[in-house]
Amino acid sequence: MPPINPTAEKALQKNCIGLLEKLGYMYISPKDNLGHREGKTSNILFKDILRKKLSEINHYEYKGQKHTFSETNIARAIDDLDSPLSEGLLVANQKITDSLLFGRSYEEILSDGTKKSFSLRYIDFENPHNNDFYITEEFIVDRANQGENMKTRRVDLVALVNGIPLVAIELKKSSKDYQAGIRQILKEQENSEIQSLFKYIQITIAGNSNEAKYATTGTPFDFYHTWNEENESEIKGHLNVLLGKRKASKLDILLFALLQKERLLKIIKHYTLFDGKIKKICRYQQFFAIEKTLSRVESFDEFGCRQGGLIWHTQGSGKSLTMIMLAKLLKIKFDNAKIIIVTDRIDLDRQIFEVFKKTDIEPKKASSARNLLSLLQSGASVITTLVHKFEAIQDSKLIIKENNIFVLVDESHRTQSGLLHKAMKKVLPQACYLGFTGTPLLKKDKNSFAKFGGEIHRYAIDEAVRDKAVLPLYYEGRMIEQEILNPQGLDRKFELIAKGLSEKERLDLERKWARFSKIASSEQRLELIALDIYTHFKTNLEGRGFKAMLATSSKYEAIKYYEIFSEYYKDFCTAYVISNNKTDEQGSENKQYIAQALQKLYARYGDETQYIEYIQGEFVKGDEIDLLIVVDKLLTGFDAPKARNLYIDKSLKEHSLLQAIARVNRVCEGKDFGYIIDYRGLLGDLDRALSDYSGLSGFDEEDLQQAVIDIREKIVETKTYYTHLESLFSEVKNKADLESYANILSNEEKRKKFKEYLSHFARAFQTALCSEKIDEILSEKEIKEYKDKVRFYNELRQVVQIRYHEVCDFGQYEAQMQKLLDTFVNANGINHLTELVNIFDEDFDKEVERMATPNAKADTILNAISAEIREKMEANPAFYNSLAKQIEHIIKEYEEKRLSEEEKLEKAQQIQDLLKGGYKSDRNYPQGIAGEKRLMAIYDNVCEAIEIEDKEVLANLSLKIDEIYKRYSKKPEWYNSKETENEINREINDELWALEDEHHITFDNNDIEKFFKILRGMGVKWYA
Repeated sequence: MPPINPTAEKALQKNCIGLLEKLGYMYISPKDNLGHREGKTSNILFKDILRKKLSEINHYEYKGQKHTFSETNIARAIDDLDSPLSEGLLVANQKITDSLLFGRSYEEILSDGTKKSFSLRYIDFENPHNNDFYITEEFIVDRANQGENMKTRRVDLVALVNGIPLVAIELKKSSKDYQAGIRQILKEQENSEIQSLFKYIQITIAGNSNEAKYATTGTPFDFYHTWNEENESEIKGHLNVLLGKRKASKLDILLFALLQKERLLKIIKHYTLFDGKIKKICRYQQFFAIEKTLSRVESFDEFGCRQGGLIWHTQGSGKSLTMIMLAKLLKIKFDNAKIIIVTDRIDLDRQIFEVFKKTDIEPKKASSARNLLSLLQSGASVITTLVHKFEAIQDSKLIIKENNIFVLVDESHRTQSGLLHKAMKKVLPQACYLGFTGTPLLKKDKNSFAKFGGEIHRYAIDEAVRDKAVLPLYYEGRMIEQEILNPQGLDRKFELIAKGLSEKERLDLERKWARFSKIASSEQRLELIALDIYTHFKTNLEGRGFKAMLATSSKYEAIKYYEIFSEYYKDFCTAYVISNNKTDEQGSENKQYIAQALQKLYARYGDETQYIEYIQGEFVKGDEIDLLIVVDKLLTGFDAPKARNLYIDKSLKEHSLLQAIARVNRVCEGKDFGYIIDYRGLLGDLDRALSDYSGLSGFDEEDLQQAVIDIREKIVETKTYYTHLESLFSEVKNKADLESYANILSNEEKRKKFKEYLSHFARAFQTALCSEKIDEILSEKEIKEYKDKVRFYNELRQVVQIRYHEVCDFGQYEAQMQKLLDTFVNANGINHLTELVNIFDEDFDKEVERMATPNAKADTILNAISAEIREKMEANPAFYNSLAKQIEHIIKEYEEKRLSEEEKLEKAQQIQDLLKGGYKSDRNYPQGIAGEKRLMAIYDNVCEAIEIEDKEVLANLSLKIDEIYKRYSKKPEWYNSKETENEINREINDELWALEDEHHITFDNNDIEKFFKILRGMGVKWYA
């Protein structure tokens, strides 16, 4: 049975269609979209439209005359576009995308009998208005695995260009989370679903009137993004003119931004690419940065050089992808353009080279200074190199004075303003220099950068956090050094670490603790930090799929940490990455110690490069390594989304500090934030502006907003949401009585607030308990009270779920809630959440019996019945409306104290029995109707609508209505056809007129319309 879209969703659908029509899209009805597919839901392309457009937009020239392609080649081009799914969805999508972007070649027989190949294109990207744009709704597609229940899927809206579907849109009514639309899109891309559609799709959109996000085929849930127009007020003004009286929503803005004809084709052609086997689409900051850069480089300075400048996009916002897309567009825009990608570290050079290689750009990598010299003089159009190689060739006589050379400098804050930049300028004096950085500019660098054209585009930290492109970072300082020689401080440290441990765990900890006094001060410090990290990780991260990094000061300490973890914490898997170079720590013992450790590693894994690649791969994609210990390598320019905690025992400042802490702000499912624990006091207590501290003192304060947040803010947030929760139940007199709390939540609005407050409270409290700072803000008494209330409120939400037949869904935060309960709250008496039990399930009665009072049992039954009524109302409105009225009557009688709890329960059970029967118990059904639930449902509603005493007449009418629906339901998509609906109504109307003549009765037109509406709903429920 196909799903029925709620009215609100239908209205939203019509609004979207209306907007796209204003943008020049032609509307195709569900019936007609099936007609364009030859009546088959297995067909995807609108071949008749595509055939016509291919003939219109494609010509080849021969002997000065234009010729159209043969019908054979047009048909072949249509067939060739339909790539098979045998190698998977993304391979098929890439092949189709390549065909759309580059066209295909076909051999034509010329007038003189010779043969020659000519290129045929599917879309005219250069002239967007030469194409035809369409929007259609209820796009039904056959599933690959056609089970009994659901043989097809229906996509709400599909936008097509020249008959090729390019955009899939799933909508949800405003009361439902738009994220359900994303999940639906992802499900539809599974092997058993409708990949036959998504192999063509270039943009996917999910939204409701409050929120909307977009992505492309194959994009995971966490990488759906919002789109913000840089001139949003102007866009809203333009939209308001288009929409008339209707106010522009977030969804309208997204559709307007992405689906204007020129913008849509531009994004598909230039701002979508394949990174290996992953398809990626630009985010708005990448789009606007590149557009502004392309505009900037059109102009020249007084020296004849193209204007350059700086793109500052905070870390995690896709800087490498921006560079690739820009490089591609510069090559297209300027003839003979040469792109030089410059980095200042070997690993970054290798990384950027590999990223470019995965796209359709084939770069040349400068392996040496001499090789760079050769490449600069060759025809290589894209070169990657280390900036230091320019220093080595600056004394050569090579000077290239061309203004179509574009130098893209990665992490340019380290090179743009110094001697290395002068070396580049000497070799390439006329080049256009475009700097990229992921961190803010130091105050001292801002004037230097102005010399190179100034800032082109900015996407700051606070914007990325707002867009959820990166996560907020919480910071906690934990000083160890000052406590080493202080016995009282050491005891306090023990108590902090031991808090919450079981008796057995505490005894084990005491044994390990005893050895600290016998160890030299420096090693004792490492032991203390290792224990702190181990305890913190086990308590807060274990079992949740997240990982951690430890940044330490030296190679010696990295190895020491690894040995401590390996010896004392065998259930904690760690690895370290250090470089094998000649700048090892002072002291022959340390050098020998490091050399021996590295020798063991390389004997097992190969050389340094092989080892680092192996560990990096395991940490990013594997499950074994819990903690990665680093010194400098992998502390910058390294993405590991599963890394949530960064423990810092290393002096860092300025850019290196910002880059280091950003290792843990990458988006990952179930991850709310990155967490930094600082054992060096790099950022002080964060009780003043970040720029007050030496670590970040070189930056302007406004550039660092949202860079890191004091963990104490999260602890205070715990108090705030606890207060909200308590206020919600302020009228409850007996604070231990769960029943009184549940009664408060009979109000649906209060249930919504309860879920919201509890979700925020649980997440904030779980984070607060990670921190030593909790004791500074919450007393022991408050912490105990909060833990007790977590247990209490968790039990309450279970009661609410069952009693009001409402799923208390915390989505991705369910794991945090359960972790909080399992780790920090005494497990005794904690009930893990259960699935909602349907009233027809055999376990439903058991769930009812768990309720404490007759009133609670009655509410559980009545709310479960109400949920069933909402679900099945259209199948038999007469029957289900009668049950709903009985429920209203029971509740009113109980509230007016005319029913006791026991009587309320008895009446609820009576209605439950009626529901299970599925028909009116007080009605005698005629022969031919009785026993058939479908016919009994029609008969119930015929009896409600027509006042005739002769039951046989009403039974015959019911049978005729059944016959009419059976006949028309054999047509494909009959329930989406207005024409079919009118034909059904006409036939039923004929039967009603016959009744009027025979029984001398008159039907009111309004009653007939109401009757038809009821029958329409029943028809879709019973016959579709």
